[in-house]
Amino acid sequence: MSLRTLDLRGTPPPYEGVLPRPSAPGSDVHDVVAEILRQVRLEGDDAVVRFTAELDRVDVSDGLRVPRAEIEKACAEADPALWRALEAAFGRILAYHAHEGTPPGDFVEGGITVGHLTRAVERAGIYAPGGRARYPSTVLMCAAPARVAGVGSIALCVPPAADSRIDTATLCAASIAGVDEVYRIGGAQAIGAMAYGTRSIPAVDVIAGPGNAYVAEAKRQLSGVVGVASAFAGPSEIVVVAGPDAPPSFAAVDLVVQAEHGPDGLAWLVTWDARLAEEISVEVDRIVAASSRRADLEATLATAGIVGLVDGPEQALAVANAIAPEHLQLMVPEEEGLALLGAVENAGAVFIGPWSPASMGDYIAGPNHVLPTNRTARFASALRADDFRKHVHAVRVTPEALRVLGPLVVTLAETEGLPAHAQSVQRRLDTLHERGPT
Repeated sequence: MSLRTLDLRGTPPPYEGVLPRPSAPGSDVHDVVAEILRQVRLEGDDAVVRFTAELDRVDVSDGLRVPRAEIEKACAEADPALWRALEAAFGRILAYHAHEGTPPGDFVEGGITVGHLTRAVERAGIYAPGGRARYPSTVLMCAAPARVAGVGSIALCVPPAADSRIDTATLCAASIAGVDEVYRIGGAQAIGAMAYGTRSIPAVDVIAGPGNAYVAEAKRQLSGVVGVASAFAGPSEIVVVAGPDAPPSFAAVDLVVQAEHGPDGLAWLVTWDARLAEEISVEVDRIVAASSRRADLEATLATAGIVGLVDGPEQALAVANAIAPEHLQLMVPEEEGLALLGAVENAGAVFIGPWSPASMGDYIAGPNHVLPTNRTARFASALRADDFRKHVHAVRVTPEALRVLGPLVVTLAETEGLPAHAQSVQRRLDTLHERGPT
């Protein structure tokens, strides 16, 4: 049986201390990543080429960047159906992120006006995973909000295939999304190269995109050197909350959808119907046995494939909030799902009703599929255009406001022992006093 059962019936919340979680990256991951980043910082391209040969077993010594001619050739030779699907998906993703909202207007109060300046970062880096699968959809998901934000240039890093090439679908997605540069490198060394900059790869200001434990750890260690979007976008997670009427085949395949990304993820079924749980578990086993990605599925489900039996919908949502999953699927009638939505506190994205699989969000619904994992949904959100923007406030003070509020600033600055702060206001107050009333 692929899913193991955790009986939570009769157990009151909170659940944070009783639910199993995938193990966090250990010191081995931390130390390996730290050494890769150290060498990339010191040696640049040479270290990137060496680690790509050592870890990915691919020789990229003849150049890291994918030539424009190779991208154009891939686009020309692409299956027209693939091209149409990529264009349609990118259009919807772009439209959604453009709809996210605009900055508020000026704040005016008591003679002080605070303006709101929005500035895009100059350069963004995208990481699209490779190895077990290709992810042109991730290229679209990361490039769309960067373009909406107005980023100056976008660089993409993708782990190369054994022949050192990048697959056609990914290059087509890069072309459709307006990516400026594509580099055939992956892993922690790619994150380090984008953060520090090398001879071949100019440094970026923000890095976005999911990856394995080593990629996620590299972003964690480099946060502060470079902006890291969407908190911790690591191995994929899903919680399916299934009511008694949930179709077992739908719930089972939706659990498998996220598990097939590979190890270190999480796939939970939470239900208050023990009979349904058994039916879904049997169907999961059937899907796993027939899958071409059986090894990846078994690796995930062996450690984090769990059925949580609960007393009812309220407890199911309490369990889901404690897990804080990347994807939360409410496999109940749509009206019931909308009612349950008010109880959702922690989730990267929510999918409501039997006809709303997470796969729609992964590809074409419009919202981003780069989502917080590893319980960071407690404080983080999906990738947004705002992740590629800076917000700057611009303050204007009238002489009248300075007369009224300036003495308060003098008092506060003197209290904190910062005389220059106080004098910067007091000298202006003195000047205004010399001028007399206006």
